[in-house]
Amino acid sequence: MYAVVDIETTGSFTGRHKITEIAIYIFDGQQIIDEYQTLVNPESSIPPYISSMTGITNKMVEDAPKFYEVAKDILLKLEDHIFVAHNVNFDYNFIRQEFKSLGGDFQSKKLCTVRLARKIIPGLPSYSLGNLAKHLGIKINGRHRAFGDAKATVKVLQHLLDKDTNGHVEKALKRNSFEATLPPNLSKDQFLNLPEETGVYYFYDHKGKVIYVGKAKNIKSRIKSHFSAGSETTQKQNLFRDIVDISYDLCGNELIALLFEAHEIKRLWPPYNRAQKRVSWNYGIYTYEDQQGYKRFSISKINKSGEPLMVFKNQMEARSFLNKLVQDHNLCSKLSGLQKSPTSCFDYQIKKCNGACIGKEKHGRYNKRYNQAISAYQKNNDSIAIIGQGRTEEESSVVWIENGAYHGFGYFDNSEDLGNVFQLKSFIKSYNDDQDIQRIIQMYLRNNKDYRIVPIE
Repeated sequence: MYAVVDIETTGSFTGRHKITEIAIYIFDGQQIIDEYQTLVNPESSIPPYISSMTGITNKMVEDAPKFYEVAKDILLKLEDHIFVAHNVNFDYNFIRQEFKSLGGDFQSKKLCTVRLARKIIPGLPSYSLGNLAKHLGIKINGRHRAFGDAKATVKVLQHLLDKDTNGHVEKALKRNSFEATLPPNLSKDQFLNLPEETGVYYFYDHKGKVIYVGKAKNIKSRIKSHFSAGSETTQKQNLFRDIVDISYDLCGNELIALLFEAHEIKRLWPPYNRAQKRVSWNYGIYTYEDQQGYKRFSISKINKSGEPLMVFKNQMEARSFLNKLVQDHNLCSKLSGLQKSPTSCFDYQIKKCNGACIGKEKHGRYNKRYNQAISAYQKNNDSIAIIGQGRTEEESSVVWIENGAYHGFGYFDNSEDLGNVFQLKSFIKSYNDDQDIQRIIQMYLRNNKDYRIVPIE
């Protein structure tokens, strides 16, 4: 038995917007055997542009029941039935969110008439409810109202059930089919054929334009998480709706994937990569010398007044790195801005600091270790080749950095007879260097060990 559902809402974001109308038709595959519909007081204002599209005004819902007042009736209609809607995840996620806000956990099998129509009636220029109904000769009485759109969806479903000679409905309802979680315009085969390897992936819209670029250690798993994490924001919902195609490039290891992703985002500027377009390096570790001659570290927000020694996404990340640097080189936590004390630092009391914080250790000796700490960090910023896993077991990758400048990356066969490190440069494909690239390399070398560094001499 199918529960064919349509809702109207105050907007498209499940975390912020609310249901204003719901219609449910219980359909046995041949006829409607029960129905339910009601306006719902969203307990918030309906934006004018929504009212102009649906015709539902604030006055109309003023005396309508709130969702919690009709939740039991809605649950009785939906439970034990297959939840059907045109672009099912939109309606399903809104209703599930409403039950979640009441402490419930609504779950149901789902069926998407958009995805079914693409399989059973292939080749149409558009699968929107309006265009699909027009193609099938279905008249919608009450477009953009829940009762009208839901009844039209019943007729679409009936047509699809009648024409389903290849068992698409049965396949879509099988456990682990992924049909109900995939974007409505994406082929299931495209998802199933994705590799479980490290690389960069691309989402495309119906015009063939790249709308999102991402990187992943496991491409298939990462892309699946895009689809199964829910629609927490309007941007995620819009991305989900717009994905029509996927492609990918294998990279072999995460460093290459990070570098290539950064390059591709700057080359293509996909509309949904807004997070990558914003500067995410917010804090830096700075160096200075105090009036007593001691060299010191400080953590502060990045600004234009000085160049930080290294950069981080947040203050916690910066403190964690600096704490390790201080411990590894027996530096003073107080002089490094990690501890505040009117006298000595705590480390001096437990004999992990030589007393620079109280002048016991002279600045010349202390500064020598300080400089060694900086040199240890900067040793990877000279001229090096970073060797990592390639795209196959028989291949390795190489990232080329010369005089601190990133030149690009490439791949070479492990059977190559390399006389010296400079022969690796012939495998390099050139890519642009910039601050983001430098920071990606710094962060990766700090936090990972799955690479080998070969000095370029």
